[in-house]
Amino acid sequence: MKLAIINGPNLNLLGIRQPEIYGGRSFDDFYFELKQKYPQHQFSYFQSNIEGELIDKIQAFGMNHDGLIINAGAYTHTSIAIADAVAAIKAPCVEVHISNIFSREDYRHVSYLGAKCKGSISGFGLQSYHLAIESFI
Repeated sequence: MKLAIINGPNLNLLGIRQPEIYGGRSFDDFYFELKQKYPQHQFSYFQSNIEGELIDKIQAFGMNHDGLIINAGAYTHTSIAIADAVAAIKAPCVEVHISNIFSREDYRHVSYLGAKCKGSISGFGLQSYHLAIESFI
């Protein structure tokens, strides 16, 4: 299976940024372990702080991958354009969040992306990505 992981703004700072919320591990270290755990699957990974770049990758990966795992970060709660990109592609998507967005500020309780995805996983730390992969398997 060919899966893509797309991370949005500030997720390049995992391990540094607010470790009490996001944990102390970098995504690069986690991604290496993820590929080791699922060697039978092919992974692509992209992270950007720029909305348009995320949309470009959603469109590109969404046409030639079996599934997308998307953590759009704060764009989850603000970007209709990213939600529209997810709706336009053929690959199913799972929305992922490291923290429980429903236990945080009220504005984080709204996800424009979630309605366009086959499911949403929130609040299990980096394990949320494992759960998303398992949902495709």
